[in-house]
Amino acid sequence: MPASSQKSVIITGASRGIGAATARAFAAEGAAVVLAARSSGEIAALADDINSTGGKAIAQATDVSNWASVAALVELAKRKFGRLDVMVNNAGVIDPIGPLASSDPEAWGHAADINYKGTYYGIRAALPVMQKQGSGVIVNISSGAATSALEGWSMYCSAKAAAAMLTRCADREATGKVRVVGLSPGTVATDMQIKIKASGINPVSQLDPSAHIPAEWPAQAIMWLATDDAAEFAGTDVSLRDEAIRARVGLI
Repeated sequence: MPASSQKSVIITGASRGIGAATARAFAAEGAAVVLAARSSGEIAALADDINSTGGKAIAQATDVSNWASVAALVELAKRKFGRLDVMVNNAGVIDPIGPLASSDPEAWGHAADINYKGTYYGIRAALPVMQKQGSGVIVNISSGAATSALEGWSMYCSAKAAAAMLTRCADREATGKVRVVGLSPGTVATDMQIKIKASGINPVSQLDPSAHIPAEWPAQAIMWLATDDAAEFAGTDVSLRDEAIRARVGLI
């Protein structure tokens, strides 16, 4: 894989939280970053900020629940930078939170389009490009919810479980120096935690805010997963709760 200063990186859900922190981290190391989110104003402002400090960033309004939108995002990266080295499938939603028996089927289905199909679309668009060039890393943001059932989170838990299996399947099919890996960051101090706290449902909503890690931690972990030092974890979900992993990332 090229040095950081030569990498082209796409980050979905880049308007805030883990996505924005990851964009800044890669840009600080010299990578060209493509920022994707539905909120075009926020990613445009972030791109301007990165470019004003000597970085290289472009913003593209993207709906990850729409295949054509994600395919166009990858084509943009190819056209602007000639290659795609890292695809970070980070976009996701926690809503709807609430009992499955009284859930809104339309809202539940739309969340599935974002959390599950959005991950598939990202892999589907990026994998052929990376396989053709012979290298690349796809990082899917996972969660402990993929393996731990929580009341009120039927959509989020099941979507993350499905995405974790996509990671495993996609990595088995990857060719050349291409790999697919998941990152389970634990609870992170983002807007999502505000919604979880407000719901008052399940033990996660009862956590003290001090329990949440800063978004910069998973950002550093994603950068590490894109290096050859993390190649052994291909096809797995790496947990940032694991102190050995935190040490490998350089967080402790």
